[in-house]
Amino acid sequence: MSTGHGSGPEGRVSLRLYVAGESAGAQRALANRVRLIKASDGRIDIQVVDILRNPEDAEKAGIIATPTLSDDAVDPPRRLIGDISNIAEVLSYFGYPRKDAAP
Repeated sequence: MSTGHGSGPEGRVSLRLYVAGESAGAQRALANRVRLIKASDGRIDIQVVDILRNPEDAEKAGIIATPTLSDDAVDPPRRLIGDISNIAEVLSYFGYPRKDAAP
């Protein structure tokens, strides 16, 4: 069964993290982005989109709140809005086990 995830080079998955400038929420989301990439053993690439610098990208994607982590490769897009600090839950939501999880 295919997960429908957007795979990039070498099977890497690409997600988008929409943030608003340098707010406290954006800073927390950016720190959690690094944790997510490490926990996935680098299998997930997370592109950052600052909606204050690129409002047209947010409008085109239909983003109405930040931070939002989105898998735009599936239809409809899978999105998590708000706190993404629970790394295990976030990875599970998008269908990826942690690198330290037993196979």
